[in-house]
Amino acid sequence: MVKQRKRAGWLFAYDWDRRALDHLQRTVHAPAFDHAGFDLFSFPSNAALVGFDLGRFAARQAARGRRRGWRAVLSHHEQFGALAAALVAERLRLPGATPESILAVQHKLHARRLLQQVAPEANLPFAELQADYGAPIPEGLAYPLFAKPVKAAFSVLARRVDSHEEFVRHTCFGTRELWVIRRLVEPFERICHERLPQAGSAHRMLLEEAVPPHVAQYNLDGWVQGGRIHALGVVDAVMVPGTQAFMRWEVPSRLDARIQQRALDIAQRFLGAADYRHGCFNLEFFHDATTDRITVTECNPRLASQFGDLYRRVIGVDAHAMAVAIAHGDDPRQVPRLAPNAGAAASLVYRSFDAAPPPMPNPARQAAFTAAYPDGLLLRFPKRGHGLARELKWTGSHRYGIVHLGGRDRDHLRERAEHASALLGWPAPYLDLATERTDDHVGAELPARWPTPWSGPFATP
Repeated sequence: MVKQRKRAGWLFAYDWDRRALDHLQRTVHAPAFDHAGFDLFSFPSNAALVGFDLGRFAARQAARGRRRGWRAVLSHHEQFGALAAALVAERLRLPGATPESILAVQHKLHARRLLQQVAPEANLPFAELQADYGAPIPEGLAYPLFAKPVKAAFSVLARRVDSHEEFVRHTCFGTRELWVIRRLVEPFERICHERLPQAGSAHRMLLEEAVPPHVAQYNLDGWVQGGRIHALGVVDAVMVPGTQAFMRWEVPSRLDARIQQRALDIAQRFLGAADYRHGCFNLEFFHDATTDRITVTECNPRLASQFGDLYRRVIGVDAHAMAVAIAHGDDPRQVPRLAPNAGAAASLVYRSFDAAPPPMPNPARQAAFTAAYPDGLLLRFPKRGHGLARELKWTGSHRYGIVHLGGRDRDHLRERAEHASALLGWPAPYLDLATERTDDHVGAELPARWPTPWSGPFATP
């Protein structure tokens, strides 16, 4: 007789989580997962946003988990999932972070206040914008500044602004936009008002000091159990030159181990102040090589799902399997390691900065990519109409695809990435290194034009 596997709940599992989940369910000792939630980026799934109530959703899932015998619940979804999982774990008395700690970390203004208390040297000067969404922008602000929502994800509406006029344009929302913004924030707002009222309203924007364009950005991934912090690894962010848009993420990191340790210490202090004692985390931070200063961008109380595949390729660690172990209250270090299959790996991001992105690869191109790179992962995010216009306004670009690849080293990885991009008909995301290559055969198959970089405040002279 086959022993029945333990059951667990996995909320809002899409894209990278869904791929990792499918892989986990092929292993012998993986739990049987029950799913719930919806995809914010695809229709008709995202129609569930209409009337969505996070408290009622969590109550339904807790009742379901009680009936089904859940032994754990988890989510790596920033907008709703992490908080929903904490609410369900609390109701079922399962291992997990408290809802208050999730709220404290995700409410970006409250998080800045906590960071100022425990790690002021890593904080940026900040202030709350004294205006509701859609209200007039106050006069007299000091520019340039970086503006972002108190509660959001995927860099939505986060950008540098250089003048009052530019800020007004950035926050001039139509009726459709305001409807989407309010329904994205309101589920969090209701729970925050009940459980962490001192944080204040999330229907606001946060103003921060603008970081110089030359400063490099990184991601520290890890987990906390019993209040003790552990590092998983660091991922380097590479930006499209002259913009705030991510072009690719790379492993292994080039960042000095001494600086990585400093970032871990900052994460320990901040997460301790938020009373976040159980779960994965992802700390986004800048390091200025000229001043040796670390400044925190934000901290996410969840696994950065997109990076899990990179760690698996290069260091043989299955971050998603570790997250499942943490959700069960088990030691994730006991999860069996895998044999690394790459010396370097990257998450390659394909973007357009105008309303005419390259076409999606047809079946023949996709088949050619799969045949040439069976180890590659391809995600497509086509948008058009209002969705495309909104993404261009809210983020400054349209992310239309992501590819994951590995290589023997960085040079081999780049060669594979350039060829894979040519097969898909997309420009390779190596603009930062474009002047280093002169091989005619490498560039000959590539599309002739990378979409014009954003001409906004991050454009290079």
